Amino acid sequence: MESYNSLYDHLLKAAINKKIDEELKKLTEFDPHHLDCLLNPDKHGTVVRIGDCCCSDEEKRKCDEGCDFKAMKRDEEGNVYVTDNCIGCSRCIESCIKNNLTDKKDLLPLFEMINNGVHPVYAMIAPAFTSQYGPEVTPGKLRSAFKKIGFSGMIEVALFADILTLKEALEFDKSIKTDEDFLLTSCCCPMWIAMIKKIYNEMVPHLPPSVSPMVACGRSIKKLYPQVKTVFIGPCVAKKAEAREKDIEDAVDFVLTFQEVAEIFEIAGIEPEKMEEDLRDHSSKTGRIYARTGGVSEAIQDTLDYLRPSRTIPLRSRQANGIAQCKELLNEIKDGKISENFLEGMGCVGGCVGGPKRIIDSQQGTKHVNDYGSEAQYKTPVDNPYVMELLKRLGYDTIESLLERDNMFIREMQ
Repeated sequence: MESYNSLYDHLLKAAINKKIDEELKKLTEFDPHHLDCLLNPDKHGTVVRIGDCCCSDEEKRKCDEGCDFKAMKRDEEGNVYVTDNCIGCSRCIESCIKNNLTDKKDLLPLFEMINNGVHPVYAMIAPAFTSQYGPEVTPGKLRSAFKKIGFSGMIEVALFADILTLKEALEFDKSIKTDEDFLLTSCCCPMWIAMIKKIYNEMVPHLPPSVSPMVACGRSIKKLYPQVKTVFIGPCVAKKAEAREKDIEDAVDFVLTFQEVAEIFEIAGIEPEKMEEDLRDHSSKTGRIYARTGGVSEAIQDTLDYLRPSRTIPLRSRQANGIAQCKELLNEIKDGKISENFLEGMGCVGGCVGGPKRIIDSQQGTKHVNDYGSEAQYKTPVDNPYVMELLKRLGYDTIESLLERDNMFIREMQ
């Protein structure tokens, strides 16, 4: 009987080569659960169990205590199952001694959609993408590589981070009226949001009601082009959980990781560094630096300086770097020990560049993100004409209309 990984590799090659139906007919020995997980990922959670837990009691105890969100339970036979509290941090996958846990894979249904050609499929690439596939792989070459494997195009999510920067700067200006007021920046890291909503839910009123740049990008594409299917690509397993949340599941159809895309390129024989340039980069510096810790705070600061240069209460930011620091910061807030008014949390050390499915080291990633940000033609979204034009096309006549309660960049924080 084929293992889960060998079955996955076998079927992925067939899907990329448009032979999946032929290979499925040939399959004789496989675990039905494994096949169902691969063909119907939406029926399963973000983290799936692919083998029985045959660990010692002590090993099981360590496993159970390893989840910060208490999302791991055991059935009557002692096997782990993951509850709805899971936010996809992937620590359980990394720590599983028997390698019985894995993140769900969207690749087979994605390639079935690409191959049938009914819907245009767009790649939405996270701001952390710079140099993940080699320093010589420019955004334009990467866009050409995605088109080569059947995508209709590639869009940088950094452009929509620009829009969320505008919205969060306006939210800060509206909400911070005294030295005691504070905001928890909300629009970037799904682990940070999950910690607040599931463990520190008394702090939810301090979250601006914003979707993430990923969701903003997906919704915008679908509003402008209703037939399009969207695929978010980044270093984060937690984005697979975020994309399935009930109030925002309309935005993103599939989520892939940088590592999964690298595997696709290898199987398809595509070398991104050798592709032709296809340049359409429209994001500003502020949107590009979202990918590293402190980037959101810097983006909001620069935008506030542009929009509200005479504010009497300045933005005083603080960043939490990794889950441990996020918990420490939230506990300090509970105990009334903070003096800052803009608090940014990143679940991975280094920010998105430190995500579990990155390809390059997080320090390298930070440098490349900063370099890419410094190359931007525009410093803030306010002076980026592409942002202003996009907002008009989406029906926003003024920047301030981003605060209206019925707009597509709002989500209710409950």
